[in-house]
Amino acid sequence: MFVLQQSRVCGRSVADAAGEETAAMIIDVYSDIICPWCFIGKRRLEKAIAMLGAGDVAVRWHPFQLNPDMPREGVERRAYRIKKFGSWENSQAKDAQVAQAGRGEGLTFDYEKQTRTPNTLDGHRIIWLAGERGVQGAVVEAMFKAYFTDGRDLSDRATLVAVAVAVEGGLDAGEVADLLAGDAGLAEVREQEQMGRHLGVTGVPFVVINDSVAASGAQSPEMFLKAFEQAGEEVATGDACEVDPATGKRGC
Repeated sequence: MFVLQQSRVCGRSVADAAGEETAAMIIDVYSDIICPWCFIGKRRLEKAIAMLGAGDVAVRWHPFQLNPDMPREGVERRAYRIKKFGSWENSQAKDAQVAQAGRGEGLTFDYEKQTRTPNTLDGHRIIWLAGERGVQGAVVEAMFKAYFTDGRDLSDRATLVAVAVAVEGGLDAGEVADLLAGDAGLAEVREQEQMGRHLGVTGVPFVVINDSVAASGAQSPEMFLKAFEQAGEEVATGDACEVDPATGKRGC
């Protein structure tokens, strides 16, 4: 598999993993639900798939925690961002950059509503379950919208249950609650994270196409399309949330 990375980054139907047996193309996406470029990249990827033409594409979502050591209950966002970027003004400037890019894709990033930066492990466990139930794409979309548009706290388990069951054909509330109360999905999420690191994933979104071509960052639809059509050729990197392997610090 060819991968090109950079040192710093933060009529076609789309099927969930359940339809991969008949899919003409399988796309594996490594992401985190608090990564803004992952939300933007999702929309751009969807546009590229629509541009591709007829046939089925299976999209499988895999975890990559930008803050794996975050307390389970998350932290107060303003204090976290000031510590990370040096000042609230620097944080706001980065938020404004992302919000502008999001508007270009028809997305709303309402950072005024966000009060906490969550630990995303439970969210990834739910996304794993959604993959088992064939509704993964819808649940991923709902998680992104809940956090970036609605400012909901994705560390709160009641909120996570509500988000997961609200989508059309969503998950069963009891099953999600039982998952969160125990360890279901934990081993699978850890295994998928480790797989991503073995692939060399240090920033997200990170997209792997048919196990042969990898694109790092929120590529334009045209660049994703090029990756689809020219498997094995060099693909440029785009904006992403990067984790420094030496320090563990994330870039957005």
